[in-house]
Amino acid sequence: MLQNFFTIAWRNVRKNKAYAGINILGLSLGIACSLLIFTLVHYHLSFDNFHPGKDRIYRVVTEWHDEATSYSQGTPSPLGKAVRNDLTAAEKVSRVIQYTDLITIQTASETKKFEEGFAYAEPEYFDIFNFPLVRGDKATVLRAPNQALVTEKLAKKYFGATDAAMGKTIRLANKTDFLIVGILRDIPVNTDRPQQIYLSYSNLKERNARLGGDSSWGSVYSQCMTFVRLKPGMTVARMNQGLAMIGKKYQKGRDAGTVVFRLQPLADIHFNPDFDGSVDKKYLWALGLIGLFILITACVNFINLATAQALNRSTEVGIRKVLGGLSRQLFWQFITETALIAIFAVIIGFLVATAVLPALNTLFKTEISLGFLTDPAAIGFGLGLLALVVFLSGSYPGLVLSRFQPVLALKSRLSQKQVGGFPLRRILVITQFTISQLLIIAAIVVAGQLNFVRTTDLGFNKNAIVLLPVPHNGSAELNTLDVRLREIPGVQSLSFCQTAPASEANNSTNARFDNRAEDEHFEVYTKDGDDRYLSLFGLKLVAGRNFFKGDSVVEFLVNETMIRRLNLHSPADIIGRQLTIGSKVKGPIVGVVKDFFDQSLHSEQNAIAILPARYNYFTCAVKLDPANIHGSLAAIEKVWNSTFPDYLYSYKFLDDNIAEFYATDTSLLTMIEVFAAIAVFIGCLGLYGLTSFMAVRKTKEIGVRKVLGAGIPSILWLFGREFTRLVLIAFVVAAPIGWWVMHNYLQDFKYRITIGPGIFLLSIGATAVIVLLTVSYQSVRSALANPVKSLRTE
Repeated sequence: MLQNFFTIAWRNVRKNKAYAGINILGLSLGIACSLLIFTLVHYHLSFDNFHPGKDRIYRVVTEWHDEATSYSQGTPSPLGKAVRNDLTAAEKVSRVIQYTDLITIQTASETKKFEEGFAYAEPEYFDIFNFPLVRGDKATVLRAPNQALVTEKLAKKYFGATDAAMGKTIRLANKTDFLIVGILRDIPVNTDRPQQIYLSYSNLKERNARLGGDSSWGSVYSQCMTFVRLKPGMTVARMNQGLAMIGKKYQKGRDAGTVVFRLQPLADIHFNPDFDGSVDKKYLWALGLIGLFILITACVNFINLATAQALNRSTEVGIRKVLGGLSRQLFWQFITETALIAIFAVIIGFLVATAVLPALNTLFKTEISLGFLTDPAAIGFGLGLLALVVFLSGSYPGLVLSRFQPVLALKSRLSQKQVGGFPLRRILVITQFTISQLLIIAAIVVAGQLNFVRTTDLGFNKNAIVLLPVPHNGSAELNTLDVRLREIPGVQSLSFCQTAPASEANNSTNARFDNRAEDEHFEVYTKDGDDRYLSLFGLKLVAGRNFFKGDSVVEFLVNETMIRRLNLHSPADIIGRQLTIGSKVKGPIVGVVKDFFDQSLHSEQNAIAILPARYNYFTCAVKLDPANIHGSLAAIEKVWNSTFPDYLYSYKFLDDNIAEFYATDTSLLTMIEVFAAIAVFIGCLGLYGLTSFMAVRKTKEIGVRKVLGAGIPSILWLFGREFTRLVLIAFVVAAPIGWWVMHNYLQDFKYRITIGPGIFLLSIGATAVIVLLTVSYQSVRSALANPVKSLRTE
C-alpha cells in the first residue's frame, strides 16, 4: 500500500507542477533557514561542553560594588595562589593570562614571523580543561621555565610536521626563547579558550613584573584569569564564602569593602555580556524564533494552496470513497504526498544551506559546518524537522480532503466552506504577514539604530586615521619613527598613545581628587597620549590648556563627566587641583576636554583622565590626507619596516575599529534583512498561488460583471480588497508585538533612537507595495480577459 501511496503522490506532483513547484520552493527556503539557524544556535550552545566534569569547572570573576556595579572576567594575579593555599574546596586551580605578540621561528633556511595569541598557564590548566597532548609528558610540561606547548596546527605551520616541532625553539617578542616540550591536539572551534600556544607561567614576571608577582592585589587585568575545578559534592556557595574570606584577608583600603570575587559557571562564560561573553543568549532565542516563524510561513503556504486546490480533487476523493476507500487511507495518501514534497524540499533546503554556510561563517566569524552526517543532534534535528513539516503542512489538508461526502464530491456540490475556505485561509494569510511585518519592523529599527551610531558625533575625529601598533622597545626608535613619518607628504599629523579615544582596550582605576580623605566611589578611565593627542583626534578643550610636551612632568586633562561625578559646578573648580590615580601617579589638572564617547553607544560616558605616559605608548595614530591614502600607507609601511625590521607591520583604520563595537548588531541586521526578505518572498509565493486560484474560480463571475458594465478598477478591487483587509489586520497584530520586542532590544544601548510612527508607516507601506505587486499580475490579466471567452469557457 505504501508503494501505491507514493506512486499516486508522484503522479499528482507531476500533474500539478506549478502547485508542487511553489510548495517545494517555499518549503525549501524555510527549511534552509531553519537548518542554518539551528546550526548557528547549536554551535554556540555547544561551547566548552566537551570538558569532562564541566559542571564543576568555574572561572573566578571580579565585581566592584560601589556607586555602580562593574564587572571583569579577570582577577588579581595572586588570587589563584591564594585559593590554592588557603581554601580546600577546589580540586584543581590554575592561573592563565593571555596576550598577543610576535612569535619568531628560526629554521636552517629562513626566519619566520607570526603575530599570534598565546597564554602563560600553570600546569593544572590541562587538568581542568580537556586539551590533551599528542606528544609530550603531561606530568612535566610547563613545570619548568621557558617551556612551550603548541597545537598540531601550529606545529605543521611552523615546522611542516607535528613531530618536527618537538624540541624546537620559538622566540617571543624578539626577547625570550621557549623550548617546545609538547604538542596539543588541535583546539576545537567551539571553545572560548582558543589559544594555540601555552608558555610556562613562571616566565610571566619577565614580561610584566607586577602581574608576575604575588603582591599586586590592587590591579585587575581582564585577560588574567583564574579557573577552578571544585571537588565532587562541593557547593558554589561554600566556595564563594571562601573567596570572600580571601578578599577580606588580602584586599587593602577601599577595595576591601567594594571588591567581590565569585564563581562563574563554565556554561555561563560564552553568554554573559557582563564578563565579555561572546553571544547574548537572547539573540540566539530570537534567531530560533525567526527560524520557526519562517518555517511556519512556508507551511502556511502549503496549507493555503492545498485547501484552495481541494475542490479540484473532489471528484477523485468521491470515486475513491465509492470504491471503498476509508478516510484514514485517504488521509495517509495526502500525508504521503506532503511527505514526498517535503523530502524534495529538505534535499533542496540542505543544498541551499550548504551553499550559504560559508557566507554565514564569514558574517559571524565562525568555522561551523552542517554536520548532519555525523552529529547525532543534527541528525535528530533534520529528521524532526522533516516530521514537523509533514505534520504541519499535511495534516489539516489531509483531514479536510479525507472527510468529503462522496455524493457531494461526485456531484461537484462541495462549497469552499467545506474544504476549509476563506475563513481559514484568512487566518493563515494574516499569520504569514504578521510574521513578515514583525521582521520588517525589526530590520527598520536595527538599521535605524546602526545609522544613528554611525552618524552620531562621537566627540572626536575618526576619519582617515590609521592606528599602527608599535613595539615597546625604547624612546629612540619612537623618535626615529616620529621624524620619518612626518616627512611623508600624505601624513598630516601623528600622535603616540596607548589607545584611540574610543577603544575596547580601556584602563580603569581608582582615583583621589585633591585632598579628599578617601578615593572616589567611581572608576576613572585613563587615556595615555602625548601633547599632540588632542589635536590629532580633534578633542576640544573647554577650559584650561593642553599639557606641555615632555616625558617627566605628570599633568592631567579630564572630561566634563569627571566634573559632574565629583559634584563640582564648573571647569574652573577643577583646574589646578591635584588628581591621584592608582595611588601612585599624581599631578595637577590643567585642562578640561569636552565629553567624547570612549566606548560604544551601548555604554554610558565615563569619567576620563588623559595624561602623558610614554611607557604606555603602544600605538602610533597617523592622520592621513584622504586624497592619497594608498600612497601614504605604502610609504608608512616602508618607514615602519626599516625602523622595526625585527617586527611585523600591521595597521587598522580607526573607523573600522569603531565599527567592530557593533559587529554583533551589524550581523544581526544582515540576518534579519535576509530572513525578512525570505519570509516576504514565501508569503508572496502563497499570495500568487491563491490569486491564481481565485482567478480560475472567479472566471465566470468576472465575465458576468464585465458584461453588466463593470470596469477594470472594480475588477481589480475584487482581488485587492480581500488581501488589503488581511494585511491591515496583520499590521494591527504585528505593530504592538514589534514595538515591544524592539523596545527591549534598544535597552541595550544607553544612547538610542526612539520608535516613532514613521517606522510602522514604513512597514505597512512596504508590505502593501509588495502585496500589490504580487497580486497585480493575475488581477490585471483577469480584468483584461475577454468576457465572452470567459463565459464560453465556463
